[in-house]
Amino acid sequence: MSPQAPNRWPWPPLITGGAVLVALITARLWSPPALFPGAFAAGGLLVGLALGLDLWAMLVMRRWRANILPHRAATALVTTGPFAWSRNPIYLANGLLLLGLGGLFDNAWFFVAAPVAAFATDRLAIRREERHLTALFGPAWSAYADRVDRWFGRRMPSQSP
Repeated sequence: MSPQAPNRWPWPPLITGGAVLVALITARLWSPPALFPGAFAAGGLLVGLALGLDLWAMLVMRRWRANILPHRAATALVTTGPFAWSRNPIYLANGLLLLGLGGLFDNAWFFVAAPVAAFATDRLAIRREERHLTALFGPAWSAYADRVDRWFGRRMPSQSP
């Protein structure tokens, strides 16, 4: 691990993959009741949205020549495309993917796994990455973080009296 890297391990894909495994294994051991009738279609839409968001974010990062590996040092501060609406669009896509898989597999355990995975990603990756970005990009990162929410949404500019 380089001294500049925010993490030693690539936590987000490990957490998301672990959440998928836990949801599938738990459903085999203790099957939850069937989901609502349109769950399969809704799940398919969410999976499509998640994969589209993921691909869009990766393409924008590539355009900026930004490192995409979560356990390596950042090489650029990306603030356009999906990053204009979420500081973590790939992690948001991971959560949407888990929710969509719940519908596709008719497995309510994914709906439990998704917020747990989001919390773990926040604590093990996002908070460390934000300290790393603060150290690398200083005021530019602070201005961006003040303008765009961690998960989703743009903030209104502060209004002074």
